Amino acid sequence: MTPLHEQYRPTCWADVVGQDKALARIRAIAKRGIGGRAVWVSGQSGTGKTTIGRLLAHDIADTANIEEIDAAECTPAYLRDLERRMSYYGMGQRNVRAFLVNEAHGLRKDAIRQLLVLLERLPDHVCIVFTTTCEGQEALFEDAIDANPLLSRCTRIELSRQGLAKPFAERARSIAESEGLNGRPIEAYVRLAQRCRNNLRAMLMEIEAGAMVAE
Repeated sequence: MTPLHEQYRPTCWADVVGQDKALARIRAIAKRGIGGRAVWVSGQSGTGKTTIGRLLAHDIADTANIEEIDAAECTPAYLRDLERRMSYYGMGQRNVRAFLVNEAHGLRKDAIRQLLVLLERLPDHVCIVFTTTCEGQEALFEDAIDANPLLSRCTRIELSRQGLAKPFAERARSIAESEGLNGRPIEAYVRLAQRCRNNLRAMLMEIEAGAMVAE
């Protein structure tokens, strides 16, 4: 059975909660077009980084033209091959290609140097979206001398860390009700959000285990 956090992962912008400022920034960027850009999405674990990265990709590219990559796999050789493939347009009605690089804090120093070159000549029909945790981003910039130039080549989307308990509690309670797993007042969900450090994925795992069923 699909875990709740995957079953209820947002599939449209309207389903994203608690990130109004980030969504406003994305709308502003989208007016000028995302093609030819690299976008850097950072936030706490469980606050929507990968979801927002995927939504960005799907906004401009057909599913067949979206490729997800683990940053740990980005060797210089892999990136050289990736740049070669980027020269080709995508298939289908929309010919834009989107590449989603998850866990970007796992990038190696030699990969970062290669990316600096790649991003300088990114085609208009390609978008790259990097996602990383706040902690991972800080560690990356401390340890890799080329990391800050990499970030300067990206449009930054920083997810909120504050004010998430209430919207996450409301979203989690709605999901619990839909699944017959609710028996607690909204205040209990707010406490759950605080206990899980505003990690919605962790909250839904707790709910799935029966944490909000009436005693």
